[in-house]
Amino acid sequence: MDNPCNPPPALHTSLPGLDLAHPVMNASGILGSSLGGLMRLRKAGVAALVTKSFTIEKREGYPTPIAIPLPYGMVNAVGLANPGIEGLKPLVSEAVGLGLPVVVSIAASTPEEAEALAKAAVEAGAAALEVNLSCPHAEKRGLEVGVDPELSAAIVEAASSAGAPVYAKLGLMDNLPRRVPPLLDAGAKGVVLINTLKAMVIDVYAEKPILGHGVGGLSGPAIHPIAVRAVYEVYGETGAPIIGVGGVTGWKEAAELILAGARAVQVGTGIVLLGEGVVCSIVSGLASWLKGKGYESISEAVGAAHKR
Repeated sequence: MDNPCNPPPALHTSLPGLDLAHPVMNASGILGSSLGGLMRLRKAGVAALVTKSFTIEKREGYPTPIAIPLPYGMVNAVGLANPGIEGLKPLVSEAVGLGLPVVVSIAASTPEEAEALAKAAVEAGAAALEVNLSCPHAEKRGLEVGVDPELSAAIVEAASSAGAPVYAKLGLMDNLPRRVPPLLDAGAKGVVLINTLKAMVIDVYAEKPILGHGVGGLSGPAIHPIAVRAVYEVYGETGAPIIGVGGVTGWKEAAELILAGARAVQVGTGIVLLGEGVVCSIVSGLASWLKGKGYESISEAVGAAHKR
């Protein structure tokens, strides 16, 4: 099935379990919770489909408002709303029929939960798994798990037992490059860097936090330089396969992450703020940039900033 963005062969990239026509996919949580949303992403031209994070139990999410647009990005606290493991298989099975690799995001609080979710995803046809170790506003999941090295490794190991390549999604934390090797040793094939940053916005008239949950995650342009630094440091110290995410709204931001060491990038807030057309705009821009730089393949650009 042809990609709507018509990427040139030079943009082909690959990671364990993922053979991609170009490096751009959606970030988890962006149009990844329903077949209709995934079909929109397919039409937009992404190279792979990333689902919303699934948990064992159904979660209704946090009270509204759940998102606040800002001049420099967005703060959101959705609360990992999802239909639970019972809704995972039907959605993933339908998504596989769209003809793109499907990356299933899972959020577990124990190795047992991770194994069950991973097994269900693989049975439904997932090409890879993204283990959410960094959601900044989900109690007993996400960041609370990610800051515990032993639990993180155990969850990654359990998810890996299902057979599909596992990518650990990490947020900003101390000594981030040192946190990656134990996860690779536990079975992760790569990492996704970074997740949103813990944040809050206060209504100065009502004198209280605006989000229904109070605390949320900051995404968008404001966190992009932080994501670039994280990718650069982790790639420099580990050489691990990396999917870069954080503030990608155009081809330049995508190129920065690639030069820092990412083999692929995810777009989240960029789609929300600029629309689905941003995907092909990024792809087109990357193609022109590669040609102008004289690269024959995007793989030549991965990590090139380390050589300067």
